[in-house]
Amino acid sequence: MLRFLARRLALAVPTLILASMIIFALQQLLPGDVATALTGEERDPQVIAFIREKYHLDEPLPVRYAYWAGGVLRGDLGESIRLQKPVSELIIEKLPVTLELACLAMLVALAIGVPMGVLSAVKRGQAADTIANGVALWGLSVPNFWLGILLILLFSVELGWLPASGYVSPFESLSENLAAMVMPAFVLGNAIAAVMMRHTRAAMLGVLGSDYVRTARAKGVSPLRVTLRHALPNAAIPIITLGALEFGQLLSGAVLTEQVFSVPGFGKLMVDAVFNRDFATVQGVVICTAATYIALNLAADLLSAAVNPKLRRA
Repeated sequence: MLRFLARRLALAVPTLILASMIIFALQQLLPGDVATALTGEERDPQVIAFIREKYHLDEPLPVRYAYWAGGVLRGDLGESIRLQKPVSELIIEKLPVTLELACLAMLVALAIGVPMGVLSAVKRGQAADTIANGVALWGLSVPNFWLGILLILLFSVELGWLPASGYVSPFESLSENLAAMVMPAFVLGNAIAAVMMRHTRAAMLGVLGSDYVRTARAKGVSPLRVTLRHALPNAAIPIITLGALEFGQLLSGAVLTEQVFSVPGFGKLMVDAVFNRDFATVQGVVICTAATYIALNLAADLLSAAVNPKLRRA
């Protein structure tokens, strides 16, 4: 197992370094100049020169990357040019909001996707299976921003039940926090629920066709007990693995949803940073998201290898 972990770590580190290089290089393609954008209408040459020197903007791209990477190795993600605050401080401030949204979205996905997948597998070929597959296809097809706007029009504008945007900390008011997060969580969890449904259905079909399930049925065990006691636990491993991978996807996929509902999390921080050419913030957010995603992939691999020892030799 230790050798398997070492092999996965040997792949994860270069992947993270390559991702940081690509994002750092792509940021330079953004139009406009950071120094002139920060000075506004004044355009004082001395101020512009000071900004360029402070943030190494006149240095070649590899040198700027070396400055940034050296800072990361020392635990310093740089300073936000726009907000004049350490990027690590901004990330610590915004990360809990995005993590809460991702956790709620995952709960939505599990609550909808797993029961639908189980029902679809048990009722294979029947009307319930067709409806479940149709709902899953709809969930995969509908764009998040469009669904978010529809929900705002219905529940905020027409019915007035939920706030259209904003965020309230759960430590201030749990009820107001849940009211503000229920629509973003549903929108973000919608597509994941569809993926969960399809994987749960496939895993359950494989288990329901196995010999020990047929034996349990032959012994007169009730269909509900066969499904919940014998089939679902054995089908749960690929579902758990998928959940770990999709959770990483939720962190990066929250960008549009947080913009639509004005949730002040990771995604909104990154979009604001891109529009203001705040490269240090963008790079810091992206590298944290990539590291989280790689860590979740590694955890999913270790979980799968723990369950199935054959994977350790792959």
